[in-house]
Amino acid sequence: MPYETLTLTVKDHVAHIRLNRPEALNTMILPFWRDMVAVFDAVDSDAAVRAAIISSTGRHFTAGLELSVMESFADCEGDAGRRGERLRRSVLDMQKSFSVIDRCRIPVIAAVQGACIGGGVDLISACDIRLCSADAYFRIQEINIGMAADVGTLQRLPHLMPAGLVRELAYTGRPLSAEEAHAVGLVNSVHDDAEVLLAAAMEMGADIAAKSPLAITGTKQMLNYARDHSIDDGLNHIATWQAAMIQTEDVARQIKANAAKTQAEFDDFLETRKPATKGT
Repeated sequence: MPYETLTLTVKDHVAHIRLNRPEALNTMILPFWRDMVAVFDAVDSDAAVRAAIISSTGRHFTAGLELSVMESFADCEGDAGRRGERLRRSVLDMQKSFSVIDRCRIPVIAAVQGACIGGGVDLISACDIRLCSADAYFRIQEINIGMAADVGTLQRLPHLMPAGLVRELAYTGRPLSAEEAHAVGLVNSVHDDAEVLLAAAMEMGADIAAKSPLAITGTKQMLNYARDHSIDDGLNHIATWQAAMIQTEDVARQIKANAAKTQAEFDDFLETRKPATKGT
């Protein structure tokens, strides 16, 4: 399906999602939030996709939320309580647009060039891995417009970098350079420019896609579960997962390939069976 603010291509088991409004610094207009949910539904439903990359176009990754979106939320009638309830539902809907990244069954790599501001930090915080170009910088912009970040940054970023630094950035709104982001572990690597960055992201995506997709999705599920639960809960969860998933043929294929010093070939996921609509 066509997307208004994004493009999607799939090649060799790797999905490539690109923010595609470079003339507007890839700001996040209302259709963007719907596009994100739709594009990840497409990616997650594609049995052949084993890794995904989110990159951007133009000089900057994204300048964050388009302010007209905030104005549209405020532009409604009704008493204060009802307006507040409506705004709450709107924020929850926007949160879904990045939670789909976190919940996606495959790893998602963010490739960030130039500015990554406001909603951009929310977005990359939901990704599994982040790479950036040397000119990249990150800013929790919301405090500079008189509000708290509300679409995932404050919930996910403390799991990715030192809590004291997260608080400093969230309280001051200062930019975090590519060099500092690498030093504190927010990004895995820094690359000379956007072209080299994208090539590195594609190489990493291809490396992930060459592994057993069942093992990869299980690994992501376990890492996310461990992040949100106790160690004992996580150990119990992986034991239950392994009891079913270890029976896959992928293990034998990988062991055989290792012995022969060849690349193992793995089957795709099974196609998702969606419930039939009424009247079909």
